[in-house]
Order: sequence, then C-alpha cells, then structure tokens
Amino acid sequence: MLVLLTYDVSTDTAAGRRRLARVARKCLSYGQRVQNSVFECNIDWSQFLKLQNELKGMINTETDSLRFYNLGNHYSEKVIHVGAKPSIDLEGDLIL
Repeated sequence: MLVLLTYDVSTDTAAGRRRLARVARKCLSYGQRVQNSVFECNIDWSQFLKLQNELKGMINTETDSLRFYNLGNHYSEKVIHVGAKPSIDLEGDLIL
C-alpha cells in the first residue's frame, strides 16, 4: 500500500534540528522523499505500524506533528504529478 507521510518538526532549538534530521533519515529508510517534508512509502501494514511507532517515539508532540495518508494498493489512479522531480516507480524494475 502507498502511504503519504508528512511531518512538521520545530527547528527553533538544536534538539529540534536533531529531531528533524532523525525523522528525515527514518522516513528515507521506508520510502522516497517527494517534497522537503513529504515522503511516499510503499509498505505493508506491519511496516506501516512499525514506522508510525518509531516516528511517534522521535517527535515532541507539543511542537511537532506527523500526518499519514493511506492511499491503499490502487494508488496509481489517486496520484497526479505535475512539474519537476518525478517520483520513482517503487513497483517497477530496478536496474543496478
């Protein structure tokens, strides 16, 4: 299933900037960055739950936020891209 993940991490403090870097690294391990704080993750339900729990443990819920949009398995009809930075087909062939 495709999950669109967005986050907003307060960077007013050094601790906030470290949280932002940790959150971004964690998201990169599950999917691809499509905008600065937006990731597309093609994951199964157990990975989704694991990712949610890991990120919840990283953020400060008083100043930061996470949003998860479950686009499901038939997401290709739900995503329209216009402009620069086309995304990678996560289900396509991988050539090394």
